[in-house]
Amino acid sequence: MSESNRQARWRLVMGAGSEQLCGGLGQEDEQRERCLSFLYDREYGQGRNVRGKSAGGLEESNLTVPDWINHVHELFPRRTIERLEKDALERYQIDELVTNAEVLARAQPNATLLKAVLRTKHLMNQEVLKAAQHLVRQVVDELMKILAVDVRNAFQGSLDRRNRSQLKIAKNFDIHTTLRRNLKHYQADHKRILIETPFFYSRVRRQVDRWQLIVLVDESGSMIDSIIHSAVTAAIFYAMKMMKVHLCVFDTSVVDLTEQCIDPVETLMKVQLGGGTDIGQALAYGSELVENPRRTIVVLITDFFEGAPVERLLSVARRLVESGVTCLGLAALDGQAKPTYDELLAARLVQMGWHVAAMTPGELANWVAEKVRK
Repeated sequence: MSESNRQARWRLVMGAGSEQLCGGLGQEDEQRERCLSFLYDREYGQGRNVRGKSAGGLEESNLTVPDWINHVHELFPRRTIERLEKDALERYQIDELVTNAEVLARAQPNATLLKAVLRTKHLMNQEVLKAAQHLVRQVVDELMKILAVDVRNAFQGSLDRRNRSQLKIAKNFDIHTTLRRNLKHYQADHKRILIETPFFYSRVRRQVDRWQLIVLVDESGSMIDSIIHSAVTAAIFYAMKMMKVHLCVFDTSVVDLTEQCIDPVETLMKVQLGGGTDIGQALAYGSELVENPRRTIVVLITDFFEGAPVERLLSVARRLVESGVTCLGLAALDGQAKPTYDELLAARLVQMGWHVAAMTPGELANWVAEKVRK
């Protein structure tokens, strides 16, 4: 451990006010100190200095409990997270998210609260878990309404002028056929045609029924935004009945959630965030699901930080490409598409024929639609 890292650790232990002794902190360590202060400043109580602050009250750095939970899971290793959660619940009784169903019922559904629930649901009793699931459903339903438009638009067929449609949508309106077929209703006195029967074009349905879409999602804590969007996007694909969709999550083992795929809430409530990462094992499982390689798309959503032997991962990845499977590695699948990932491993996948990117769900849908049209 370098001297600067050692000083930063002592600074985090001693808190604000120890700058002269331990030096300043970098941006990420400042965020860690903020999280520690939110929790452990409670130790001092009112009327005493709080980790270097005046005794004007425990302001808690303007953090809310959901914010604090999310920051802790992003900034600390697993063993530290477990200790912080234990102290929060047992020592300081900060338990409203995991023990109080009424608090959850009153909470305003939002993405921050959704992530906090997913990170702490393993601590909840059944009553609280039921309230949490209701909150998750509210957030997910809203997200589905937004994403469904982009995904479905990507697969909307072109106009088929040879066939009629019973789906009466303005953009499908066939004005020429409608006028021709209704000429018998021409009213000479008023110089107008009475439209009794409007006609509409049908739309060509893409021939994608025989395609498979196999989605493999890394459930490590850093991928939580991608996990949420993956569950929702897979559910939309599944509901469209246009492809045979498989959804699996993985850490050091693989869980096939295809049966729950139609309901993203069920999917998310089964996700266990954290743990190790065995991408090679997930790819091996996905390869066993392939029915027709040349009509299969494998989407691997991960930060590419492999915890198992990398050569096994690369071996399976190469076999998939050589068999004819279309392979896409996504370092992020969310509304921002700003990835943090192992660029070296991603580059090695690209060299063997993988596509690697960061996408929004709409961009993924367009990419998939483009591949199945070929």
